[in-house]
Amino acid sequence: MAQNVTINARIRANAETLAGALETHMQTVFAPDARKELRLFSAGEAADLLNISTSFLRKLHFDGKIADVHTTPGGRRHYSASDLAGIRTTLEATAKTKGSYLRGRRPGDALQVLSFLNFKGGSGKTTSAVHAAQRLALKGYRVLCIDVDPQASLTTLFGYRPEYDFLDSGTVYDAIRYEDPLPLSAVIQNTFFHGIDLAPGGLMLQEFEHETPQALINNTPPPFFARLATAISEVEQDYDVVIFDCPPQLGYLTMSALCASTGVLITVVPNMLDVASMSQFLQMSADLLDVVSGAGASMEFDFLRFLINRYEPNDGPQQQVLAFLRQLFADEVMVAPMLKSTAISDAGLTHQTIYEVDRAQFHRNTYDRAVDSLNLVNDEIETLIQKAWGR
Repeated sequence: MAQNVTINARIRANAETLAGALETHMQTVFAPDARKELRLFSAGEAADLLNISTSFLRKLHFDGKIADVHTTPGGRRHYSASDLAGIRTTLEATAKTKGSYLRGRRPGDALQVLSFLNFKGGSGKTTSAVHAAQRLALKGYRVLCIDVDPQASLTTLFGYRPEYDFLDSGTVYDAIRYEDPLPLSAVIQNTFFHGIDLAPGGLMLQEFEHETPQALINNTPPPFFARLATAISEVEQDYDVVIFDCPPQLGYLTMSALCASTGVLITVVPNMLDVASMSQFLQMSADLLDVVSGAGASMEFDFLRFLINRYEPNDGPQQQVLAFLRQLFADEVMVAPMLKSTAISDAGLTHQTIYEVDRAQFHRNTYDRAVDSLNLVNDEIETLIQKAWGR
């Protein structure tokens, strides 16, 4: 017993030491009480996001059709995300085809709810989810990120400190708990990233896993698998896309996210150990989904895709595993893999993404390779969303 006390004390001391170090790191990266700010985008980046040429963008300025933006002493224009939103609205007003520039929901379109998940940690779920959310937001979609992982990595990437900001309240748990749940709108936070709101995660979410067995015994409505869908229904008119970052386990939180989803993206690193783990995950998922489907849950998805993550094109064994997966699952494997990149991991050191960091901070080829890879993946996801809307 004494040994257990010693181990507990050591673990607690290590936790406190690590928490203090992380707090120091956050204060080094961001000033105390400060929030992240999104950088400005070059004319080339702006034109790409608007799906127009840089010459046409210059002409819009020359003709006085769009407002002035930040200009350097050397005459280079730089655009904020809100600038892009204003230009997109102006272009849509004169477009011959409706939806050419504003590609979000139209009357009759269902809210798209995407779950990024895998049973195995380290498969790149959070990285994939946050980059997809940011790319969609930069292209004009209204995005709600919901962090249903108690570890709250997605929440951290948006500049929050879950262990301090949402220690006892303020997470999505408050909206799905069984006793006196709050409206989801009460926990949604605005973020520094134009077009993205966040329902934060945090350790309190673990209480949902602990409370659900008793709620099942008591038959507390709505059942666990419908609680996230019920929470989202209150705010769905405000968004085009909802993105879940799921925990690396097949628990009640993941099942609830799946039952609220219209699209599922399973991240997988192309090596046989990860594929073997994914096999177990798929089998367990199918068994559990059969159970909740029998209890009345809707199990209709617009799409399910395997997203290849941390792919190294020159790695022979990875090429073989990818070919193996394509042979098995054909079109369900996404065409574009997300490449392994030091630029992505280096950006993560300061709790940033590739879309947030400036190109000048990296070797040009390394940065461009990472951005091109991410854009291909996320634009493929956008295409799946558009197809789900019948376009």
